[in-house]
Amino acid sequence: MRNVQHYHQKTLGWPDIGYNFLIGGDGNIYEGRGWNVVGAHAVNWNSKSLGISFIGNYHNYKPSAAQINAAKNLLAAAVSRGQIVSGYVLYGHRQVGSTDCPGTHLWNEIKTWAHWKA
Repeated sequence: MRNVQHYHQKTLGWPDIGYNFLIGGDGNIYEGRGWNVVGAHAVNWNSKSLGISFIGNYHNYKPSAAQINAAKNLLAAAVSRGQIVSGYVLYGHRQVGSTDCPGTHLWNEIKTWAHWKA
C-alpha cells in the first residue's frame, strides 16, 4: 500500500491513492479514498464510478479466488450501503481509458460477472 501511495503522490502528484479500494492477493480489502471521496482512477469516470484495484500483475497471473470473492463482497456491500445502485454496470479500466489494465487474466474473469457490460 505504501508503494502505491508513494507512486500516486510522488510520481503522479496526486494528494493520495487514486483508487477507492484495493484488494490484495490474500483477499484483504484496503481503503484508498473510501466510499465518499471521488477517486482518481479513470479520467471522465471518476465522479460516477467506484475505483477498485486488484494488487498484482494480471497480464501474467490469474487473480486469486480470495481476491475475486473479496471484490464480489465489496460490490455487494456497496449496493447494501447505497453507495452504488443494485443495477450497476461493471466496466474494466480498459473500457473507459487507453490502457491494458486490468490485465488479460483479470479481464477474462470480470467479463463473466453478472454486471459486466461490453
